[in-house]
Amino acid sequence: MIDRVALLGTGLMGAPMARNLARAGYAVSAWNRTADKAAALAEDGVSVADTARLCVADADSVFIVLSDGPACDRLLFGDGGVARWIRPGATVVMMSSIDPPSARRQADRLSALGIDYMDAPVSGGERGAIDARLTIFAGGVPATVEKMRPLLETLGRVNPVGGVGSGQLVKLANQMIVGITIEAVAEALLIIERGGGRPAEAFAALEGGFADSTVLRQHGARMLNGNHVPGGTVATQLKDLRMATAMAADLGLSLPLLAGAEDMFARAADGPDRSLDHSAVHRALRAMQSIGDAI
Repeated sequence: MIDRVALLGTGLMGAPMARNLARAGYAVSAWNRTADKAAALAEDGVSVADTARLCVADADSVFIVLSDGPACDRLLFGDGGVARWIRPGATVVMMSSIDPPSARRQADRLSALGIDYMDAPVSGGERGAIDARLTIFAGGVPATVEKMRPLLETLGRVNPVGGVGSGQLVKLANQMIVGITIEAVAEALLIIERGGGRPAEAFAALEGGFADSTVLRQHGARMLNGNHVPGGTVATQLKDLRMATAMAADLGLSLPLLAGAEDMFARAADGPDRSLDHSAVHRALRAMQSIGDAI
């Protein structure tokens, strides 16, 4: 039975995950490199650890919710890495979005220490994390996925998609679709504006047709009202698109839509917009037109 949960990384996604696990009755210990970001969790029944080592001590499961693969590798296996302090028989749940080969390498290294591993990246953004409505892409040995299912179901909907690394592969596909669609919505908004249309009425008319999507409704609304408080940031979206591009290259694939979306998010990330919601890519698109108009 899993009672004691360690959660490493209490940022935009990790903090609400820790709260939901605690509300479900699990004994949750949380740690964050910037301690101030974790302190408020104490009010929600989460024990806040001073160090990552103390956080994982005696945990039955260790959830990792960091920004990228290198950060996860350093946390697990770098100087002072926590892998040596995780007890044999415990399970590491990698909820960060990392590349599939890294997930498999982590699993192999932890297996040598007697530690189980599964990758479980998510889609749904901060709102999905708060509401426990995340879509969870679960990759791992079936027995491990099923062992962790009760905990994961306190965070959202669990979707087993294959062995270790498969969750990360599906997350890359998810991020490709999201990034490309956000770019498409931004371009559609621009042509409506330049063509003299009424954007709000136009987007409302598109709902229910073949162009309808969660991205159109949520990110389109953010573009219309200029509210770019991050649910997922430009920088994170770019990181994921670059991972997808690298994997496509390794597989010998040429993916032009992915390349175009990556270019636009790189433009958006080259400045203060990198920390805004990924819907802010439309601002970079507009800036491109302004440069063109001035030439």
